[in-house]
Amino acid sequence: MAEQLDPSQIMQIGSGFWASKVLLSAVELELFTELGRDGATGAGLVHGLGLAPRAVPDFPDALVALGLLDRDGDGVEAVYRNTPETLFFLDKASPAYIGGVLEMFNARLFRFWGDLTEALRTGLPQNEVKHTGESMFPALYDDPEKLEQFMQAMVGISMGGFEALADTFDFSGYSAVCDVGGATGQLSLVLAGRHPHLRCTTFDLPAVEPIARRTIAAAGLADRVVAASGDFFRDPLPAADVVTMSLILHDWNLERKMRLLQAAYEALPAGGALVVVENIIDNERRKNVFGLLMSLNMLIELGDGFDFTGADITRWCKQVGFQKVDIMPLAGPTSAAIAYK
Repeated sequence: MAEQLDPSQIMQIGSGFWASKVLLSAVELELFTELGRDGATGAGLVHGLGLAPRAVPDFPDALVALGLLDRDGDGVEAVYRNTPETLFFLDKASPAYIGGVLEMFNARLFRFWGDLTEALRTGLPQNEVKHTGESMFPALYDDPEKLEQFMQAMVGISMGGFEALADTFDFSGYSAVCDVGGATGQLSLVLAGRHPHLRCTTFDLPAVEPIARRTIAAAGLADRVVAASGDFFRDPLPAADVVTMSLILHDWNLERKMRLLQAAYEALPAGGALVVVENIIDNERRKNVFGLLMSLNMLIELGDGFDFTGADITRWCKQVGFQKVDIMPLAGPTSAAIAYK
């Protein structure tokens, strides 16, 4: 008897945008923050979030079925509660809140991904550049509100990898770190918090520096973490014996990737290390789904930016002069490529 074929995976993937939008709308409405530790009935959610009565019970029950909420009881008296994960990661009262990246997905990327077919046919970005003629970054850096939203989103998507890097890589032989494209300075703050001997510089464009300074001051680490500004394609990188780049290389085409790797090599002393944190794709290009989808996101956002495998980054680093490259798994789909000079 022939094997019974099952279309359920095809249908689950094909309708995946339904589940995605339910989560993204819940984050936009701050549902998880509204529930907090106490929970609420369906009627409480209608009142607290300003929902139409028709939204309940379908909306919160869909979140229950997706494993994103718990529910005590049934019917109109049922109480909805956060799961341990949503309370930790999606309640804005939590210091581990990662909703910033989901807010950006909802506000920007959800509609841009509707034009993926056009991107695949043309190789052109499908974001704001279609309407303004400018690339993503000038538009972003000209709008302080959007810039800060983007910076906070990058914190959310990167924090797990930052924490793992601080715990896994041996920083004991190094004294100074320069985080290139450091955004809010979060990686520098994590490293300085874990390793009291380190002095860290977060380096980004001038428009970002005030955001980083505020974040550093709020963390109480201004004595060991400083914000510096410049253009990493034009200006020398600040002196350090470790240079880090997190979710920076994938923004660029190969020629610009190589320029950044060369700049890092030239900035480092002998014995220094470059640490590249990315969603590094497995060499067989079969397993890291998030890394592959992120590379398609670079097509949507930038056209010629792309993610890469461990073999790719190893080859590029050796081409600019690094002697040895290790690939270190971090959190989830994230890994670090460690290149030693």
